[in-house]
Order: sequence, then C-alpha cells, then structure tokens
Amino acid sequence: MSDKPTQQTELLSPAGSLEAFFAAMESGADAVYCGLKDFSARAKAKNIALPDLERMLAFAHGRQRKIYVTLNTLVRESELPRLVDTLGALEAMAVDGVILQDLAVWRLAREHFPGIELHASTQMTVHNSAGVRMLERMGFTRAVLARELGLEEIAAIRRQSSIELEHFIHGALCFSFSGQCYFSSWLGGKSGNRGRCAQPCRRRYRHRQQQGYYFSTSDLSAIDLLPELSAAGVVSFKIEGRMKSAEYVANVVSAYRRVLDAPADKQTDAIREAKDLLKLSFGRPPTRGFLPGGIPTDIAIPSMKGATGRLLGEVSLVRDREITFKTRDRLHVGDRLRIQPQSDQAGTAFTVKSLRQGKRPVKKAAAGTLVTVPSPFRDLFKPGDGVFKVSSEQAFTLSEAACRRRLEQGGGEADAIHLAVSMPDNATLAVEGRCDGLTLERSYPVEIFPARERPLSAETLQGVFTRTGSEPFALATLKAAKLPPIVIPPSRLKEIRRDFYRALGTELARKREDGRGERRRQALSSLLPARPHRPADKAEVTVAVRDLRDAHVLADPAVDRLQIPLTPSNVAELGRLGKRLSGREQQVVWDLPFILFDAQWPELHEAIVALRRRGFTTFRLNNLSHFELFDDADGLHLITGYRLFTLNSQAALAWKSLGASETTLYVEDDRENLADLLGRETAAAAAVTLYARIPLITSRIPIRAVRSSSPVLSDRNEPYRVFNHGGLTTLASETDFSLTEYQGQLREMGCRRFVVDLSHLGPFSGPGKRVLEALRKGGKLPGTSPFNYEMGME
Repeated sequence: MSDKPTQQTELLSPAGSLEAFFAAMESGADAVYCGLKDFSARAKAKNIALPDLERMLAFAHGRQRKIYVTLNTLVRESELPRLVDTLGALEAMAVDGVILQDLAVWRLAREHFPGIELHASTQMTVHNSAGVRMLERMGFTRAVLARELGLEEIAAIRRQSSIELEHFIHGALCFSFSGQCYFSSWLGGKSGNRGRCAQPCRRRYRHRQQQGYYFSTSDLSAIDLLPELSAAGVVSFKIEGRMKSAEYVANVVSAYRRVLDAPADKQTDAIREAKDLLKLSFGRPPTRGFLPGGIPTDIAIPSMKGATGRLLGEVSLVRDREITFKTRDRLHVGDRLRIQPQSDQAGTAFTVKSLRQGKRPVKKAAAGTLVTVPSPFRDLFKPGDGVFKVSSEQAFTLSEAACRRRLEQGGGEADAIHLAVSMPDNATLAVEGRCDGLTLERSYPVEIFPARERPLSAETLQGVFTRTGSEPFALATLKAAKLPPIVIPPSRLKEIRRDFYRALGTELARKREDGRGERRRQALSSLLPARPHRPADKAEVTVAVRDLRDAHVLADPAVDRLQIPLTPSNVAELGRLGKRLSGREQQVVWDLPFILFDAQWPELHEAIVALRRRGFTTFRLNNLSHFELFDDADGLHLITGYRLFTLNSQAALAWKSLGASETTLYVEDDRENLADLLGRETAAAAAVTLYARIPLITSRIPIRAVRSSSPVLSDRNEPYRVFNHGGLTTLASETDFSLTEYQGQLREMGCRRFVVDLSHLGPFSGPGKRVLEALRKGGKLPGTSPFNYEMGME
C-alpha cells in the first residue's frame, strides 16, 4: 500500500505501574509508555514517580528497549513552572520521547529542552495528511493517529509524509474523537483532557423508552490486521491500557508478540493461539474498528453492557456478607470479581478468598455451577446485579517491593569513554578522557621498574581501564603514545583508574547539571509574568450563525462580526445572498470544519481560494491541519477555535508562532484559570465563548437507533440530543452553556472579545433574541449552565 520502505515495527505497551512495566518487559514489548504523577491523561492510574522512571530507563535501555512518557493533558497557567521542571528532568534522564497534547509542552521543549523527541498524542485529533505534515514541520518525530481512520486513509497519509506513524491496535476505544469529548467535564468538572474522565459514555441511557448503551464502544482488537497496518506505514503498534492490570499487559503483549514473530507460513496458527490468549484479558467484545474501511457495525452495540470483564452471571441471592450466583465460566479462589449494580453506577471489585458449592468448600468451580462467594462488603449488593470476572488466579504477580529490587539490580546504559594515555617523563602517567563533549586531563606520579618481560603496553592499559567498577562508564577506545620499557605496579594503575573515573564522573555530572540548570532558568524566565488586569470598557462581539440567511444580524449595533460555517452550501449561497455582505467582508469569520478527511480536502481548499478572491480575510481554524491551508497568510486574520486548546499563555504563544493572531480560549475553563491567563501579555487577542450549545461528544460512529427528534435520557433523566450531519454524530445537552451574566467580570479581567454561538437557535428566533438581549444587558439566562466557570475544572 505504501511506496516507502517498511521500517522495523515496534510493539508498544502501556505501563501504568511498576508491575505492568515488568510484565511488558518480560512479555516481549519493544517499548512502553507511562505517565507521571502530573500531566497524565490517566490520572487514576498508579503512574510513575520520577526517581522510579530513572531506574526504569536504565533497566529498559540496558535491554535495548524504549520508554515514552505521556505529558498528554492540558496545562493550567499556574502549572507551567512545574511543567518546566518536569521537562528538564525528562531530558536529563534521556527519555526516548514525550507524548503531548498541549502545545505549551511543544513550545517549551522545542525552545529549551531540544534533547526531547516529541510525539503528537491521539488527543490532538490528527486525522489527515495535512495534520501529519504540520507536525513534521513543527519538529515532531511521531504522530499517534486518530482511531477513526481506515487502512487506506492511513496509507494515503503515509504516502504524503515521512515522520513515524503510530496507531492503536488493541484496547478500549472512545466513542468520541480523542481530545474532543467534554461529556465528563460537563457533568462534574472532571475533564477527560485533564486525565479525569468519569466515563459517562459507558452508562445506560433511554431513548423513546428503549434502554441502551448507545455511546459505549467495543474494544479494539487488530490482531489479524498487523501485516496490513505495517504495509500502510504504521511503525508503532500501540496497546491501550495504562489503567489495566499487569495481567492484562502480560496477556495482550504476549498475544501480539506471538503474531509479530511468527513466520508467514505459521501466521494463521499464531493468530488463532493469540486470540485464545486475548480472551484472558477480560475486555469488552472485540471490534476491528474503522481499520477495514467503512463504518463498522460492531463498534457500538446498544444492547451490549459497557463494563469490562467476562460476564459470569447475575447475583441470585445475598445473605449477610455472601453472594450466590450461577457462573457461566470456571471460577477459582484468587480470581477477582466486580459486581455491577443494575443502576449502572460504578461497580465494586474484590478478590475471591474462598468458594463454596452448596455447603462444600472448593478451590475451583466449573462453568454452570451455582457458587457462593464471601464479600468484604455488607448490604452493598442486590439480586440482579451483574457479576464480572476481571482478573484470574493466574495473574502476573510481582509485589512493589520486588519491582524495586529488580530496578536496583537492572543496570543500565553506560557512557562511552575515549582515553589517551602517555608518559611525558619516566615519573608521570598522563591520562586524557573524552566523554559526552567533556575532556578531562590528569597526571599521576608513578614509581617505575625496568621491565625484564611484558613491559607496559596499550594492551596492559586496556585491560586495566576496561574495568570501570561502579562508575557508569564503558571504555570505547584507548590510545597509548610510545611507552618506555618499564613496569608500573598493577596496584598503582588500579588506583589511577579509580581516581580518574571518579573525577570524570564528578565533572560530567557537574557539566550536565550546569547545563540543565541553565536551560531550566531560561525556560522559567521565558514564562510570561502576571500583569495587572486592564479592564475592557467594551468588548467586540462575534455572533455565530448557521447560514447566510441570518447575515443581517450584523445590523445589530451589539454585533461586530459574523461567524459562518465554511461549508460548500454556504459558499455556494454567496452567489445568491452575497450582497448582504458586500462591503462587510472584514466583519465575516469563516469557521472551518474541524474534522476533514483527505478525500474532503480539495473541495475545502477550492472554497477558501474562492472566498479570498471575494475579499474575505478572516478564518477560524479548528484543527492543526488547517494551518497548511494558509501558508501564504499575508493580509489574513487567522483565529484558533476552542478545539485548538488554549488553557495557558505558552499555548497562546505557540498558536501565534504558527500564524494565528487571535485565540478562542478553552470552553471547559474556569474563572480562576481564565483570570490567570488573561493576566498575561501574549500579543494575540483572546476571545471567550459567552454562549453556545456544547458538543459533548463528536464521533464518526453513527447511532442508527436514535433520532434527534427525541431526547436521550440518563438514569437521572438528564436530556441530551443526538445529531447526525456530514458523516459525524454529535451529542449535546438540551441545556445550553452561557456566561452572559459574567461578561462584566471577564471584561474586568481584560477580555475584549466574546463569541456568541446562535447557530442552533438562529439570532431572530425567540430564544436567539433573548440571548442577544442578555448580551446587551449582561443578565443571566434561566435554564443555562456556566459549565466549569464557577465550580472549577479538575
């Protein structure tokens, strides 16, 4: 499929804990990715402390394996100094790459920590060739592609770019495009883009009295598509699961390793064996997702419960601290169960300590057996609750203490040393060493004796200096000038070796620390200082509408700009309705569709060319790929939408460096961080969204059983609407987002631009008029939500 040479494929495993790290290493992973205690998109995972990471790197590098670190969350303004410290530590440890979402990480790493390789997280929604090419231009070495792509689409991206491509091959899928889900945050401030997703998509909903798991996806399993993925240009096969157990990691990595290592004539057998092994990973039903092409029919099945684990049955009897159920699968003492309540709230897990069939204690029970299991909880479970097996008695087990002992014994990479040894006179041995750009010279007094046999030679010195003891060095080369026919006592040569290596290690550590310290100081000094807020007397207001028929809202004195979706139909309507905008081209913002696959690219490019010919100069960009459409941006005004995340001043500076002169701040943000951010001088205008219908989920997955004419209801009767348009599915709350009552506060913070999105209401409808009236008066709109503005975003 690709005309580029095939690179060596990499099997990339999650490592959400030390135990999972060793499970990956032992099961055949070529690399692992892990999160730190901060800035991890899996904040609920155990994650890794920096001192442990340093030892893990030594262990992995000593075995020619790699470790990538995920800094793939959005960063608040107050967290930037801590981000600087983290980047400095990661560069010093020589991590193999950092996976990022927020362009603050990109900017700080590029400017101050150039030793770090940058990988673009799937959270950046990179889904077309232009997006990958932009990453290439920005200095990224790898793109983790969106999971909504088919093999042919991946191959097309490969043909038009050269950086490494990474793709998920196994594990949980999001219903939404990664990075574009606000559902969890909307419900309680727990932002998925901050690593705290509460997974409301996995819950049960009701539509026209029909219950269903409408937004819960099956688990990806591409075990039989590995050759096709490699041919399409994917070089890193990624397994999802930093929240998963070491047992899951061991089973899944072993399964994929078996297939990758099997010769061509044994592939069929290897895939069959691997699928049997994957059954032990306790995931949801498998799907190949979008990879085969087209829209998969098995990716979201409303009748399928969204919980992970192997369903064993339902609780039939609860007595005191015991539950009884008929198990569909074998059950052992040591297995781990999760009891899932019928209310569909979070389940509770525990390990089976003992097991009974009737009154008889047993160690294991066969499928089809009625069993009784003691529970550590009283009055928590009810008949009808689901019983899931989430871990088996055969689990990969390694205590944390054992993990740490193995790390201490693991060894690591050694610095290569190049030595030159000479004797300037018969009483001095001179040693010069070069290592990592440092040169150290030392002279040592020696007592010599005439050589009767085996005089001092390069071979003798090589034998002495090869032994580096506890110092992290490896002798690469040793050159010796012409030496006299003498002997130096071996004990003295060993003393010289120990002293020289100790001094070299000290100087090397000082040099590196000085370099790190200076880069850290420079990075910290580059952070923008807070300045007193400069209140805005008046703010410029942009009103977003659906089409040109509402263009005369510009006649409203309270409206300064008009925002219109850049769609083929709206561009075509310019021929009929364009007179309404004649002479007002500078007041029109054309809003680009944030999902744009390669097949749709030429039509959009032609539309932009046509608009520019007609004198339109302002465009709102919603995906990184859009920047490539405006390489010749002279005379243009480019705005980043809130889908291009701006939660801090470094991200704002990053967008400015790419050509944007205005940024729309992140719609999930809260008052505290907005005040922090608006108190920095980024030299790019910042706009705040005052009113909108928030797209809680945007997906390529259709829900054929749901119509927008009727709401989808949660178990708390919260109503949502599902819309299908242009091949995309959007879930939105029936409650709109509004900050109209806070616009005075925002102006006091210095915000001079507001966006009011009435595209779903229409500016001349009754509700639309009420929004504009609230905008003029600064009043509160009943029945709306301020999202995270007051309660805060975690």
